[in-house]
Amino acid sequence: GAALTHLAVFGLAKPAMWPELANALGFVVAFGVSFFGHRYLSFSDTGTTVRQSLWRFALTALGGFVLNELVFVLLYRGLGWHPWLALVTALLVAAGQTFLLGRYWAFRR
Repeated sequence: GAALTHLAVFGLAKPAMWPELANALGFVVAFGVSFFGHRYLSFSDTGTTVRQSLWRFALTALGGFVLNELVFVLLYRGLGWHPWLALVTALLVAAGQTFLLGRYWAFRR
């Protein structure tokens, strides 16, 4: 759900701004969807409080976004990939990192 939200915001914002900024806006909007999904669906049996997991997840997601933006810029600007292909690839790379950090730290069971 969060990845689709991110992609939708990117698609709507990209005509009005640089793709890198549209990517950042997509991340900001999708953050809430991602936290909700991880907290109440993926890791519903977490032993952390909402406040603790929100703080940890915010750091985790921010790290994921930094990786996402680096991969996106490298593929889009550095290698000349189409922006949609670069974004989907960057989202997949960052999703793996975010899931692992979420599972073993932010929502530690």
